Amino acid sequence: MENYYPEHKGNTVLKYLVVAVLFFVLGWQGTALGLWDSANGEIVLDPKDENPSALARSDVDLDLFWLVWDEIEKKYVDGDKLDRQKMIYGAIEGMVEAVGDTYSVFMTPDATQAFTASLEGELEGIGAELTVEDGRLVVVTPLKESPAEKAGLLPDDIILDIDGESASDMTLFDAIMSIRGERGTTVTLTILRKDLKDAFEVSIVRDSIDIASVTVEDLDGGIKYLEVNQFNDKTTEEFGKAISEMLLDEPKGLIIDLRYNGGGYLNVAVEMLSYVLPADSTAVVIRERGADDEVLKTTGGAKLLNVPIVVLVNEGSASASEIFAGAIQDLERGVTIGTQTFGKGSVQEVESFNDGSSLRLTVAKWLTPKKRAINEIGLVPDIIVEISDADVEAEFDRQKDEAMKYLLNL
Repeated sequence: MENYYPEHKGNTVLKYLVVAVLFFVLGWQGTALGLWDSANGEIVLDPKDENPSALARSDVDLDLFWLVWDEIEKKYVDGDKLDRQKMIYGAIEGMVEAVGDTYSVFMTPDATQAFTASLEGELEGIGAELTVEDGRLVVVTPLKESPAEKAGLLPDDIILDIDGESASDMTLFDAIMSIRGERGTTVTLTILRKDLKDAFEVSIVRDSIDIASVTVEDLDGGIKYLEVNQFNDKTTEEFGKAISEMLLDEPKGLIIDLRYNGGGYLNVAVEMLSYVLPADSTAVVIRERGADDEVLKTTGGAKLLNVPIVVLVNEGSASASEIFAGAIQDLERGVTIGTQTFGKGSVQEVESFNDGSSLRLTVAKWLTPKKRAINEIGLVPDIIVEISDADVEAEFDRQKDEAMKYLLNL
């Protein structure tokens, strides 16, 4: 998977079903330009005078747009090759890009289809979540057991070139589609790493990316280890099943590993928290423009209220992972161990249009239950544990080991 995330779906009991990274069930109506009349497929303006979008449009002169359009139509040397639909999409992409928000993106039908596959675990590529920072293509996290992880990609790696082409000359989705490809083919990336002076190349053989949301392991001393790789459509069911099954063993402690988890749907984080927090606990606070803060609470049905919990996080933990860890931390339900998280504290809403295109727009910021803002900051774990190069070479997971020690010593 090559993506970035949290997401939000509209018109549900829990209004926010998020983004991360990073994305994605289709079927909403509406448009940034007005209201979508699904009966005839036309864009119509909201008739209410107080509609802020209508007021803004009244101050915008689009004559220049059409002047440029006409110049292209009349004078472009290869006029017979003009793709007018592509021109429209390009204009919209440019408008959204001009907002200046990394996570707000207009997606063509092809990009939307590819984007949607990311949370369904149905794609071929290298298995890395990407974002853009200061105009540079950056790795948020490689997925566990993915070709990207096996090739040694790390969070915060900057991708300079993709098969010899400059990534800075591509849109994010062009870069994603260039990195994706058929299983067995190879992509060569030029990487700049913060601790290294010179850039280096890494060739990665693409593979099918089967995203297992949740995996479970029995550890010594009655400790259960639950690794959550994504917050997708399957995660709540898999997480709930794992929790129900481990209850039969009366666990002495639970490690929830969110390292290298780039996030996903916000509502999944809330649903997962509902298994380990009392009913009506504050899970996350949503702050929209011009509106009172909206508090999303756990829904009840907690099964692990008395089992000690450790949440593992690192620089690859983003979005919904930070929502989950932030709630555990603020409500003192457990401790967080690892390194500072990525810092993805915004919420995106996805609007889907009749032609298959979509708009992913930042509509809110989220805060922890104590109303801490973590965007571009991240969460600092309760217990900071670094993993050294020597640990990596010895294949020793120091953070997991420290979590074990903590729980066994309670």
